[in-house]
Amino acid sequence: MTVWDDVVGQSQTVRTLSHAAADSAAMTHAWLLTGPPGSGRSTAARAFAAALQCPEHGCGVCRECRTALDGTHADVSIVATEGLSIKVEDTRALVQEAGLRPSVGRWRVIVIEDADRLTERAADALLKALEEPTPRTVWVLCAPSLEDVIITIRSRSRHVRLRTPPVAAVAELLTRRDGIPETMAVYAARAAQSHVGMARRLARDEAARNRRHEVISLPLKIRSVGLAIGAAADLAGIADEESAASSTERDQRERTRLLETLGADPAARTQPPHVRSQLSALEREQKARATRHARDVVDRALVDLLSMYRDALVVRSGASVGLVNSEAIDQVRALAAALTPERLLLCMDAIGEARERINLNVPPLLALEAMAVSLQLPTGPAAAAG
Repeated sequence: MTVWDDVVGQSQTVRTLSHAAADSAAMTHAWLLTGPPGSGRSTAARAFAAALQCPEHGCGVCRECRTALDGTHADVSIVATEGLSIKVEDTRALVQEAGLRPSVGRWRVIVIEDADRLTERAADALLKALEEPTPRTVWVLCAPSLEDVIITIRSRSRHVRLRTPPVAAVAELLTRRDGIPETMAVYAARAAQSHVGMARRLARDEAARNRRHEVISLPLKIRSVGLAIGAAADLAGIADEESAASSTERDQRERTRLLETLGADPAARTQPPHVRSQLSALEREQKARATRHARDVVDRALVDLLSMYRDALVVRSGASVGLVNSEAIDQVRALAAALTPERLLLCMDAIGEARERINLNVPPLLALEAMAVSLQLPTGPAAAAG
C-alpha cells in the first residue's frame, strides 16, 4: 500500500511526484497539476502532500500519510472552493500561512484544488508568494488546463499533466476501493468516460443512473422546435433534480450546526441580530455553492449528451472504437441512421457551444434551448442520405 494507490492511470505523474518527494534536489516550491475533469488532479495533489510529509516518502499507512490524505495534518492545507471563485481575502490568508515554518512536518504544503477559480486579485496575491517563496513551503495548484491559470503563475510553477485514465483502471479502482461488483464498475467507468468521481456515483446511486438514461434518450425525441424547447426544459429539470438531491439535506445540516454553535434556538421565530447576520452569510455561501453545482451538473449532462452523438459518429463511420453507451446501442444506431456524419459533427459543435455559453454565465435554460433547436432531427425521407 502507498499513497499513490488511488492515482489511477497516471504512471508518469506518479513517477515525477514520488521522485520529487524522495529527492530534495528534484523539489520546487510550486507545482501546477493539470488534467481533464475526473483525471484525479486533487487525488494526486493530496498523495503528493502525504508523500512530502512521510518519513518513507509515501508509505500510505503512517500517521503523516493518513492525516495528510484526509486533510487533518497540521502542515497540510487543502483549499477546495464550493463557490464560483476563490476571493482575494482567502488567498491573502493562505499567503500568510505559507510564511510560517512547518509545525510538525517536513514541509508546509498548501493545495489549491480549484486554482482556475482564483479571481484576478486573488491570483495577484498568490503571485507575490510564488515570487518570494518561503523555505520548506510547497504550493500545489490544480486546474483543468494551463490556459485556466494566468501566465505569470504558470511560469513560476512546475507543470505536471495528468491524462484521462483508462476505463479498466477506473473500474479496477471502484472494485478494489469501494467494493463495487466488476460488471457495474465497468459500466460506470465507461459511462462516466473515466471520470473517477462520477463513475463512483453512477455505480452506487440508481437515481443518478436513471437521470443519465433520461439525458441520453433525448436526441431521438427532438423532432420539432416545440419538442426542442421541451427537451431543453427536461435537461434543465434533470440538472435541477440532481443538484437539489445533493444540496437540500446538506444545507439544512449546516444551518442547524451553525445555530447550535451560536447557542441559538432553532425553533425560534426570530433570531438575534448577530445570529441573523451569520445565517445570512451562510445562505450567501450556500447560494454560491448551489449556482456552481447546478452549472457543473448541467455541464456533466451535456457531456453525457455529447457522448451519444460521438457514439453515433463512430457507428456511422465504422471505426473500431469502443462506445461510451454500448448499453444503448439501439438508440445509438437509430441516431446514426437519422443523421449524416456532417450533421452529427454540427450537433456536437452545438453542445460544445452551449457548454461555453453556460461557462460564460449565460442562463443555462437559454443556452440549452438554443442548443436543442440545433439538435432537431430531420423530417424528410432522405435526411440521412450520404
